[in-house]
Amino acid sequence: MHATERESIILNLLAKRDFVSFRDLESKIDGSPATIRRDLERLDSEGKIARVRGGAKSVLSDDTHMQPDLKLFGTPFHENVTQNTKQKRAIGQAAAELCKSGEGIMIDGGSTTLQMCPFLEGLNLQVLTNSLHIVHALGMQSGTRVLVPGGAVFPEQNIILPLFGEDLTPAFYAPKLFMGAAALNARGLLQDDVVLVASERRFMERAETVIVLADASKFENSSGNVVCPLEEIDILITDARISEQNAQSIESAGIRLIVADT
Repeated sequence: MHATERESIILNLLAKRDFVSFRDLESKIDGSPATIRRDLERLDSEGKIARVRGGAKSVLSDDTHMQPDLKLFGTPFHENVTQNTKQKRAIGQAAAELCKSGEGIMIDGGSTTLQMCPFLEGLNLQVLTNSLHIVHALGMQSGTRVLVPGGAVFPEQNIILPLFGEDLTPAFYAPKLFMGAAALNARGLLQDDVVLVASERRFMERAETVIVLADASKFENSSGNVVCPLEEIDILITDARISEQNAQSIESAGIRLIVADT
C-alpha cells in the first residue's frame, strides 16, 4: 500500500471522529506497525494530525467542525483503495504506458487512476487532476508539473469539485483523459454522484481521447448516474477477470479494449 493510500485512510478516519487508536489503524492499513508509526509521526510533523499515546487525534478546530460536511454518494476512497489492489496496479501501469514523454494529460480522481502515478516518473508530463491524492503522489516527481481546478474539497474522496454549476477548470486541453468508473454496463459509464458526473463531463469536453480504467468488478454494478454512453469511450483498460460477454459488448461499441496483465 502506498504512503498516499495509508495517509488517506488515517485522515478519513479522523475526519469522522476525534480519536483513532493504533490498533484500529493496524486493522485497516496494509502496513507494518513501524510503518504506521512513521506515517503518524510524519502527519503530526506536518500538522495534519496530533500524535497521542495509543493513536492519533484530529487537529480540526471547533469552527472547522461547524463547516458543511461535503460528501459524495458512493463508496469512500479509503474503502475503495483497498479493493482489487493487484488488478488496479496492473491497470494503472498499462494506462501509464499510453503516455508520451512531455505531453499534457488529465487524470480524474479515483483509486485506480491513482495507481498510474508511480509509472509516470521521468515522463516530464503536465497533469491536470482534481485528486489531492494524485497531487501528493506526483508532487515529488522531478519534471512532473501538476495543475488543479478550483472548487470545494470533498474529504471522503479527497477530490476538488466545483459547486453550483461553476466551471473553475483551467483552460487546459489534452490528448488524453484517464478516468475511473463506479460501474460500466449497457447504459454506459456510471458514477454514484451527480456532482462528480458534471465534473467528469467538463474533463471529457477538454480531451481528445477518453481512457477509462476499471477493474472487472465494475461490470457487476448496475446503479448510478450516467456520465456518458459507451460510444464516447475510446479505450477501456481492465483486468483478465472480464467475462467474454462483457468484452464483446465493449468491442462492439467501438472501444479499444486493453486487458492488463496481472
